Amino acid sequence: MTTPPPPHPLVAQSETVLLAPGPVCSISRAHTDYLCELARTVSRRRARINLHVTNADKLHEMIVAVAGDSYIRPHRHPGKSESFHMIEGEVDVVVFDDGGDITDCVRLSAPGGAGAFCYRMSEPLFHTVVVKSSMAVFHEVTDGPFILGQAVTAPFAPDEGDAEAGAAFLRRLRERIQ
Repeated sequence: MTTPPPPHPLVAQSETVLLAPGPVCSISRAHTDYLCELARTVSRRRARINLHVTNADKLHEMIVAVAGDSYIRPHRHPGKSESFHMIEGEVDVVVFDDGGDITDCVRLSAPGGAGAFCYRMSEPLFHTVVVKSSMAVFHEVTDGPFILGQAVTAPFAPDEGDAEAGAAFLRRLRERIQ
């Protein structure tokens, strides 16, 4: 399946990362529809629009689309906080201790849904996002700058490159948080 080009004025930075350039940018339903279609077609099953201009920016804002079958390895961000504001769909943000035991599960849904529509984590805790709908779209905000490899992945969870083990981990996690 070929993904159509993004709505103006997005600029492709990679297969799954788009940039909304300029000192003023806006995101429309056409942008999120495009982002969801892109997320459905790529192997990691997620894509994003960066609202910040460079990885060096002090504030990073992104519109993120994640398909329901995407496995996001639990990770933490030392020295950073993060928040989500739901736009579409439902997710559980699952928080773990260092050994892999669940310590919290924040249920989020778009405004008007059954869950909270916004969350913030201000400590570097292991966490993952489990999408409960076929697709979820959220506005993510975190501290910059982005430095590749700075996030710490959980030793108790499989690598994202191991699709079979990741899918099995996600299935077991879904059972634990029902």
